[in-house]
Amino acid sequence: MTQSTTTAGRRPAEAGAGQPARAGRAETVRFAATHALPELVRGFVTRRPHMTRPWPALARPHWSAATLRAMRARHGGAPVLVRGLSGTLLVILDPQDLHQFYSAPPGSREGRREIDDAVLASGTAVHPSGAPFLSVIAEEARQLTAHGTLRLARARHAVARAGRRMVLGDAAADDEELTGWLRRLHGGRTRAVRELSDEAAARIGQYAADAEPHTLIGRARRHADSTGQARHWLQAMDSVPATLLRTLLLLAAHPAEQDVAAAEARAADAASGELPRLRACVRESLRLYPVVPDLIRVTRAETEWRGVRHPAGTAVLLPVLFHQRDPEHMPAAHVFVPGRWSSQGARQDVRMAPFSHGAGRCPGDQLGLLVVSAFCAEVLRGHRVRDGRPALDPMGPLPVALDPRGIRLGLVRR
Repeated sequence: MTQSTTTAGRRPAEAGAGQPARAGRAETVRFAATHALPELVRGFVTRRPHMTRPWPALARPHWSAATLRAMRARHGGAPVLVRGLSGTLLVILDPQDLHQFYSAPPGSREGRREIDDAVLASGTAVHPSGAPFLSVIAEEARQLTAHGTLRLARARHAVARAGRRMVLGDAAADDEELTGWLRRLHGGRTRAVRELSDEAAARIGQYAADAEPHTLIGRARRHADSTGQARHWLQAMDSVPATLLRTLLLLAAHPAEQDVAAAEARAADAASGELPRLRACVRESLRLYPVVPDLIRVTRAETEWRGVRHPAGTAVLLPVLFHQRDPEHMPAAHVFVPGRWSSQGARQDVRMAPFSHGAGRCPGDQLGLLVVSAFCAEVLRGHRVRDGRPALDPMGPLPVALDPRGIRLGLVRR
């Protein structure tokens, strides 16, 4: 995938044959202020939910999008080298370079990937343990509709209980201490964190010994590092409550779409867990509000991008949120359109990557869709979601950021 480095829109000083496009000083400062720093703070706040004060002032993804669009126009769409907070990044700005990014090996995790593919049943629409998992979700979802309103704290509690039961078994249902440990482990490398990691591993090992065969840890018993992987599976459940609330908030703002989803949830075949319309709603929610807004891969060998060679070890940044919300290349970029996921080839469209693509595709994508859509179905089966806060314009454009801590949903019986 190459083309001449003399591209329309590139300034003559940057158009030397074989020379990479580089961000100027002003571009670098703007990129750091509107993209790199806010993402750093976002990750910090995500790991420490009580640290909220610095986030609202920096949570302006439309500033980042404006910066990236300006860089794309100035450099003719070519990948641009930008000095980031932790080194130089090659930033992918044009959709035509997305295929090359996703075709590259994501990293050396072949052993873990094998375990994940087998245990999570990668690529299978309904997990082999789908029936017991759906039963667990139905039981835990009752607390979501026990009151007239639904907020993040209740969603996190219900999903965490369900996650512990699905991964480790019913004996772990009430182990909130383990969940608290795992949330504190994100990104820490101190001695205290290492000791906490050892305690969590020991606790998981205790549950693994007696876990039911249908649980993820039960299915992973024949693998050597199943305890370590179980920790990652539990941590992955932390992204479910936010996606659940955002999807329900979007459905509250689109009553007709909500009625279709509720009818699907009440249908006789809903017990299978396939729920294609609700899954489309979840995918669209993740297109609008991805769990991971940026992907970074480090090249293993010298790589050519548009006729320019970059050495092995180059950090390549793909701003996923930017591409999924790019009005220049994505129809109705800022509007909730679940129907786009029913079109042929939508799941292979590299502009939309709620679970990534290629070898780096999330092996738990189908299981994640099953969990979120099943929780949505349990809420919608007997209740209408309305009076969502913040209020959303059903015709768009939807806000670029949607903090789940500020979401409030009203529930009334159908």
